Amino acid sequence: MTELISANRAESRRLPGVEGVWVFIAADMAMFGVLFVSFMLERLKNPALFEQSRRALDVNFGGINTLILLTSSWFVCLAVDAAKRDQLPQVPRHLAAAFVCGLAFCASKAFEYTKKLTAGISMLTNDFYMFYYTLTGMHFMHVVAGCVVLSVLWNKSRAGAFTSDNHVGLECGASYWHMVDVLWIVLFPLLYLLR
Repeated sequence: MTELISANRAESRRLPGVEGVWVFIAADMAMFGVLFVSFMLERLKNPALFEQSRRALDVNFGGINTLILLTSSWFVCLAVDAAKRDQLPQVPRHLAAAFVCGLAFCASKAFEYTKKLTAGISMLTNDFYMFYYTLTGMHFMHVVAGCVVLSVLWNKSRAGAFTSDNHVGLECGASYWHMVDVLWIVLFPLLYLLR
């Protein structure tokens, strides 16, 4: 009996998905971590320029994008939970909602980029904007990749691929999507709010 309880506890403490996904996530987060530290070191060299440039960003875009990504992560959590409860019709619905949120983030970011570029603000404007476009551009590519992952998961979930007995693939995709969300939660204050 004690062995069964220990086995259940060990199972409930496992990382979602597979180990390889977590190695990828750790490597990706480390790469972004190096860029975050580089940003802060450059900011220390010229705080007035970075502050002036930061003020030109629209905090509303950053806030809306944060809400969009948090909502998408919530839908992904609901999808994983539905699979674990064998509520199979709910899984593709939640994944579709998360995908739509991802597209909304992409549209919002594209609009923000267009607004900046038409105002003559590019990656070459100054060091702040070099980091702004690099960090948000890399994150944007991660969101696009995440949308592809969500669409694949959605397609598989429509065929009933994810159940209480088989949801590891869904957890892998969900873990990646949550990483994308966490990166934005760091990027938003770093670029838009830090004074």
